Formats: sequence, structure tokens, C-alpha cells
Amino acid sequence: MGVSAHATGAAMRYSTSGVADTPGRPFDLEVWRSTVARTVVPLEIEELGDVTFQGRLSRTVVEDVSLFEMVATPHMVRRTPDLIADDEPRFYKLSLQLAGSMVLEQDGRTAELRPGDLAIYDTHRPYTLAFPEANQAMVIMFPHELVDLPRDEVARVTATCFPSDAGLARVINPFFVELGRNMDQLAGPHATRLVHSGLDLLVTMLSQELHRRLGPVANPARSLAREVREYILDHLGDLDLTPASLARAHFISTRHLYTIFSAEGQTVSAWIRSRRLERIRRDLGDPLFADRPVSWVAGRWGLSDAAHFSRLFKAEFGESPTSYRERILGARRGRAAEIPQQSPPR
Repeated sequence: MGVSAHATGAAMRYSTSGVADTPGRPFDLEVWRSTVARTVVPLEIEELGDVTFQGRLSRTVVEDVSLFEMVATPHMVRRTPDLIADDEPRFYKLSLQLAGSMVLEQDGRTAELRPGDLAIYDTHRPYTLAFPEANQAMVIMFPHELVDLPRDEVARVTATCFPSDAGLARVINPFFVELGRNMDQLAGPHATRLVHSGLDLLVTMLSQELHRRLGPVANPARSLAREVREYILDHLGDLDLTPASLARAHFISTRHLYTIFSAEGQTVSAWIRSRRLERIRRDLGDPLFADRPVSWVAGRWGLSDAAHFSRLFKAEFGESPTSYRERILGARRGRAAEIPQQSPPR
């Protein structure tokens, strides 16, 4: 996948009219800082050049995924180590450039994004964003748990530009462009399915890039770990998916299997359980399965003991599966709105 090539002419079709004019009174720098800290993550933000900062920000929330449209004058953003707390939630951010340009730095890499390009970065590690001109971008912020890839592998493709004219990005980037243009349509339970479909596309693109970089023999141990995880994802619904069956399927000992996952800071059983619960949660909020019993949805992903599943779900998500389903399918969770100005705390 050619992530270094970039044809400006092709990408500029996403910005035929320049930076969009969004409604509402623009934020000044002080209010922008406090609003971003409150709705995104704490950041150091400063003006670039001699242009007085102005920015507009709107947000759509779909369960635990936040989508932002940002329009601003030139500025610099820094997420420094001092701003990152060990116990804070861990998120990835996908940034899609819609107009203007952005330079992203993280993990020793630098990516320059033009209109139509996207990149991913991690809020739990330092990063820098430079917007040298008036710009417009869509940012999607989502928990690490929604990505079926180990954190150390995602860290290999942060600050990597996926240009709109190369590889899978030809198909995937336009999806996110249209998502950004139609954020006001992300309302109700169908929004959850749409947003998660977008994240699945993103994971597909990241996985392809990882395969391209690492190759099948670059690191045999890492390659085996990747094969095991992919096997798990393909067999989550199997009732007999256990560490023992996994080890047999890959002709390794269970001890070797445990070693693979312990190197990533978790057990194989915990990884299987978390993936199953996330798939179940997604299906419980999907109108497509609204007429199916909760027990059927859980059994679809390999958890057939209703009482055990209910305890696991509540421990993981803080509410029973039935309450979760009623809340998601009965409410209009997604909403797009101009974020009101709020004076910074004193």
C-alpha cells in the first residue's frame, strides 16, 4: 500500500470550495482551549503566524465514539507527557483532512495530510499537530477496545498518511469524507451500525498496512500472534473456542499460547472474552437484531450461559444487557450540534 505517494490534484476534489463556513459565533483561543479540553483531551494550543485565532467546533456522540468537525485558522497543538494521566481512558483519534493541510507527529514519524487524507494517532502518547493554514477536519475519537489490533501494532502505523489516491484508501477515505459531510444524520440506533462499520474499515486498512510493513517472515513470533488473533476473530461464535483448541489449531502448546498473550499484557481468555462482549454489545444496539432475544445475541458470539453472560456484560459495561439494549434502541443517542461557548474555568 503506497502510503508515501500523494497526488494533490486527486485529493483536492474533497475541497473544491475551500474551508466551509459553519454557523455560530467563532471561538477565540482561550475558549477553544477550554472547550477542547472538556470535549476531547487536554492540549497545549497556540496561534501560528500573525492571524488571530478563530475556530468553530461541532460534535456528534454515538455511544462511546465522538465525531468532531473542526474549522480553524492556523494553529499548533501539542499533547505533552504532562497532560497525559496514567489512569485516564485511552483513545485513538482518526483525523481526516477536509480542507487545508495538517502535519502530524507521533512515535518518531511525521505525516502531512492534504484534503482527503487520513491518519490515526493515540491520545495516550505525546503528539503534535500543526495547521499552517486555514483548515477544516473531521476527527473521530474512539476507545482502544474498539480496535481488534494490539496497541503495539497500532503504534507502528500512527502518524502514517493514508492518501486518498492509493490502495484501500481509495475506497475507505471517501466513506469517512461522506460521514463528515453528513454528521447531522447520525441519530438513532442506525448511527451505531454506521460508525462501527467505519471503524471496521479503518482496522482493515491498518491491518493491510501492518502486513505490508512486517511481512509474513519479518518476525515469526509476531506473525504467529497475528495469526492466532485473526483465528479467534473468525471463530468467536464457536462454543468450543478455548486456549486448548487454539493451541491445537496452531500446533503449539498452551504454554506457548499463554506466552504470546502475556507479552501483550493480557491473557488469551480475557482477549476472547472482551472481543465477544464487544461484538454482543454492538449487536444489542443494532436494529437488525432488535427482535432477537438477548440470549440469542449472546449465543451468536459463543456465550450460551445466560446468567454468566449477564454478569460479564454488567461487569464490563456497567449495566445489564437488557437495560443497555432498551437505552440504545429506545433513545436518540447520536446527535450533531454546535458546541456552545463556555468560559474557561477560573
